[in-house]
Amino acid sequence: MLISQSWLTRILQTANPSWSVDAEEFDAGFVRVGFETEGYEPIPETTGPLVLGRVEKIEELEGFKKPIRYCQVNVGTANGTGEMQKIICGARNFAEGDYVVISLPGTVLPGGFEIGARKTYGKISEGMICSAMEVGMTSVQNSGIITIPEPEIERLGMKLGDDARPLLGLDDTVFDVNITPDRGYALSARGLARELASSFDLQFRDPATDPAAAALDDDLLAGLPGTDGDVQKIEVDADTQCSLFAMRKVVGIDPKAESPLWLQRELMLCGARPVNAATDVTNYIMFLLGTPMHAFDAEKISGALHVRCAREGEKLTTLDHVERELHAEDVVIADNSGIQSLAGVMGGTTSEISDETTDVLFEAAHWDQITIARTCRRHKLSSEASRRFERGVDPAVITEALDYAVSLLVRIAGGRVVEGRTVVGEVPTMPTITMHTSRPGKVAGMIYPDGTTIGRLREIGCTVRETGDRDGNGAREIEVTPPTWRPDLTMPAELVEEVLRLQGLEDIPSVVPTAPAGRGLTPRQRMRRSVGHALAWAGYAEIIPTPFIANDVFDVWDLDADDPRRVTVKVQNPLEADAACIGTTLLPSMIDALRRNVTRGQRDVALFGIAQVSKPESSEQSSPMPSVQQRPSDQELKELLASLPQQPLHVSVIATGNRQLQGIWGEAQAFTARDAIESARVIGRAAGVEFTFHNAEYLPWHPGRCAEIRVGDTVVGHAGELHPQVCERAHVPSRTVALEIDLDALPLEETFPRPVLSPFPAVLQDVAVVVDSTIPASDVEDALRVGAGELLEDIRLFDIYTSDALGNEKRSLTFSLRFRACDRTLTEEEASEARKAAISEAEERVGAELRG
Repeated sequence: MLISQSWLTRILQTANPSWSVDAEEFDAGFVRVGFETEGYEPIPETTGPLVLGRVEKIEELEGFKKPIRYCQVNVGTANGTGEMQKIICGARNFAEGDYVVISLPGTVLPGGFEIGARKTYGKISEGMICSAMEVGMTSVQNSGIITIPEPEIERLGMKLGDDARPLLGLDDTVFDVNITPDRGYALSARGLARELASSFDLQFRDPATDPAAAALDDDLLAGLPGTDGDVQKIEVDADTQCSLFAMRKVVGIDPKAESPLWLQRELMLCGARPVNAATDVTNYIMFLLGTPMHAFDAEKISGALHVRCAREGEKLTTLDHVERELHAEDVVIADNSGIQSLAGVMGGTTSEISDETTDVLFEAAHWDQITIARTCRRHKLSSEASRRFERGVDPAVITEALDYAVSLLVRIAGGRVVEGRTVVGEVPTMPTITMHTSRPGKVAGMIYPDGTTIGRLREIGCTVRETGDRDGNGAREIEVTPPTWRPDLTMPAELVEEVLRLQGLEDIPSVVPTAPAGRGLTPRQRMRRSVGHALAWAGYAEIIPTPFIANDVFDVWDLDADDPRRVTVKVQNPLEADAACIGTTLLPSMIDALRRNVTRGQRDVALFGIAQVSKPESSEQSSPMPSVQQRPSDQELKELLASLPQQPLHVSVIATGNRQLQGIWGEAQAFTARDAIESARVIGRAAGVEFTFHNAEYLPWHPGRCAEIRVGDTVVGHAGELHPQVCERAHVPSRTVALEIDLDALPLEETFPRPVLSPFPAVLQDVAVVVDSTIPASDVEDALRVGAGELLEDIRLFDIYTSDALGNEKRSLTFSLRFRACDRTLTEEEASEARKAAISEAEERVGAELRG
């Protein structure tokens, strides 16, 4: 919210006359109570002779494309001669006799625009009649010439030619305060002044109930007619959820009257554009009290008003001159002739205030926050009023806001306030919250002085009552009723936050709690970390795979129509329309990451990622939508949990290019399918699981270069080289290798390995067997292991040999066997017998023959 420092200072000075701080301290005051500012800027400086003048004569110049006026302006003796200052001006919002602001030659306006005497439109113009934009009070173009009422001149005791800067209040700073969505009360001078009073430990007078506290005249409400009777018939439907609706009326105003400079100035510094007296008054009250209002031209209202939900197909042209088709959930204000306003958002053009309006009907109401928020988003229409209604306004000051509005309008434009006030509904009752005074200290880990909790809660407007009960530590129990402008306070935790915020969040120590003994990471979490660390040590760089995959990725892979990976969760509002599925596999995201690296010139890439995938039972699976009016029942919670897809944790690796770069150590070595399989072994060792590998055909891997990864008889993943067509379509290099393993499918056994040192030596023997080339080496290894028995300590494949002598369909596998006995020195003969038994088992199982 934009607001001037001087306005808030004047409000606070009504109870603290001598208080004043500079802009930097002012900014720090906001931060202390939890309101960050987007920045603050002084009104741009104007140097040189900027003076008060009076237009004595206007000559209309003809023959030009736009109306031009040649003005003679009395600036007293400010020009050094006392003669009339002759100035060319194109504005039309001033007349002879009006007091204006003049920049004489030598003035430098904001932006470095220097004023000088120059010839234009055939005349010499000796200065400029200034608009608010030209002196830096607003960024709105065509804001009109600044005109100053004569009573304002007399009140300040100014004369022609005097410096106009004090009159305009140019020595001021505008703050842009960042208001969080839960604190709508702070979208007002009233709310921000209350926060600053807490920040600087000042007394606070509420502007909502005291005109003097609002920096307005003490007698503003003096002589205000009574409120008995209605000024307008009104009907409010219950389904609109409008809890309070009120109206007051003014008749006989001067339609040409302009708002005083002080009021226009505050609006402009808040970022609003002055329009007309009635509209300016509603905007001023909104910025002052946080209560949005709307002004109707009373003569354009036909019959009774009806607050209702819109009917399908109804249309309304709003004040921004856009015709909008309404929705059945939109709340509108209508009369006998049709819809007059989109409630809480924007009025309609049929009853807007015009240059002929003499009778004004002011409306203020308390609308439902969610209803207004949905209407704004549905119509892509946001206004200053809707911003406040979305965040919550104070219903208790609606009648006071109406009294302010009618009194101000009569002061500005004359007329008469009609006796009576229409009020439908009542102020909602605030909840009572029970807590102990020690709770804020316990949450913060601090000891606050006795009475701090009660004092701070009363400071923000809460009503606090002590029940007389105490907890085990002697802390008092209190019943707290939040003020009507704080609908965000509904539970003890929110009251605790308020106490801590006002006491100073920066004073709460940052102490990391000590984890209790016997707790920490779960075995599953430790396994995940071990896998990540192992892959990182193996040379892979970790990425975070995106959960979203392209809609057509499985078509690119040519997966079968019934492949379970095609059953995905569809996102209703995706960030990207062509990536609206949550992945059942990590590979699409890994391939995308690899492609981005390769296209940026990184040719040797090795990546890994660990993340969850989503596997719904069907593509039509959806979650029920329980009511938000109360907590879901146990059955509803059970149905919600059952509707969620399974989300197992997967690990995936992808690599391309060279595993080892060329150097003095030797030639470059490219990644192959064996590296993917070795990465699986790395994962298995980190997880404490023994994998076996078997040939498989499983897209997107290359058939013949794909290994199925098993734990026992359970398939937990695949590794190998990606299919050439997949590489081509995905725009990644050929021979790219990858693996993916379901970590949640791995058995979880907590093991505590320890080194075993034997006092007896090992016996090493080799065995070379010839088998069919179709038989996996792992099957041969398993057979040898079983046949060798308990004496076999380790077996390792270290050579694969093929030749014409062996045959086209044969290959030789050479294994290193290490034998050891745990209770004696093993003899060579015993080891040889175990070797023979291993060969016999391999012959029987896989048809192996001992190579001669």
